[in-house]
Amino acid sequence: MSRMERPFDEELKLLKEKLLEMASRAEEQIALAIRGLKDREERLACQVLEREEAINRLDIEIDEMAMRLLALRQPMATDLRFITSAMKIAGDLERIGDLAVNIAERTLDLLKSPQLKPLIDIPRMALMAQEMVRDALNAFIAGDDKLAKDVCERDDRVDELNDQVFRELLTYMMQDAGTISRAVDLILVGRHLERIADHATNIGEDVIYMVRGRTIKHHVDEAREPRPKSCAGGD
Repeated sequence: MSRMERPFDEELKLLKEKLLEMASRAEEQIALAIRGLKDREERLACQVLEREEAINRLDIEIDEMAMRLLALRQPMATDLRFITSAMKIAGDLERIGDLAVNIAERTLDLLKSPQLKPLIDIPRMALMAQEMVRDALNAFIAGDDKLAKDVCERDDRVDELNDQVFRELLTYMMQDAGTISRAVDLILVGRHLERIADHATNIGEDVIYMVRGRTIKHHVDEAREPRPKSCAGGD
C-alpha cells in the first residue's frame, strides 16, 4: 500500500465512524422521545430537544469531510459511491433527529391534558422504526445489500400500523370532540414515526446503490414542523 493510500483509507474509516456516531445518537433520540411520550415524562422530552444540536453538528462535520475527500482525493468507483452515499445518509439521519424532536414537541403538548388512551401501537411503530434505522446502518457498514433490501421491505409494515393508529384515533374524535386536540397530536406522532421509517428506507436504498451501483426509487421526505417554545433553553 502506498503512502497516499493509507491516509485515504484512514479518512474513509473516520468518515464511517462519524456516521455511526450520528446514527447511534439518532436512534437514541427516537427511543428517548417515545419513552417520554409513553411515560409522560417532560424531562425526557426536553432532553430530546437539548440533544438535537449534537446531531446537527455531526451532519455538518460529515458533509465537510466528504466534500474534502471528493475535492482532494478524487475517488473512483466504489469509494466515490461510499462517500456520496455517506453524505446522503447523514442527511437522512439529521432528518430522523428532527422527527424525534417533533415527537418530543407533541409530547410536551400532550402533557398539558389527561392521557387519551394507553399507548400500544405507537411504541410498536417506534421499535420497528428504530430497528430499521439500526439495520440500515449495519447494512451500510457491512456493504450488505440483502439486509438493505430487507429494511426497505419493512417500510410497508410501518405504514400499515400507522393507518391502524389513524383509524383508531379517528374513532375517538368522532365519538367525543373533546379528544380532538390530543388525538391529532398522537396522529402526528404516528406520522413522524412513519417518516422515520421512510428515511431508514432511503438509507437502505443508498446502500443498494453503493453496493450495486444501481439507483432504486426513493421516498420523498417531509418538511420538518416548526418548533414551539416548550422547554427552557430549547430554542
